Amino acid sequence: MFSFLQSNPLKKLESKRKKLLEEAMHIQRSGDLKRYASKMEVIDKLEKEIEALQAGKP
Repeated sequence: MFSFLQSNPLKKLESKRKKLLEEAMHIQRSGDLKRYASKMEVIDKLEKEIEALQAGKP
């Protein structure tokens, strides 16, 4: 009945992914490739979580 009040975990993860991608872009432009690589690993794990949620949705 009140499903519109529940938060959507998929939207939260996609929003977090977008923010992390922007941070990674700025890190890459600054030349810190080690930090960029670690940020991309976090993004990769987050993308796998998103894919798992999407696969589980009807």
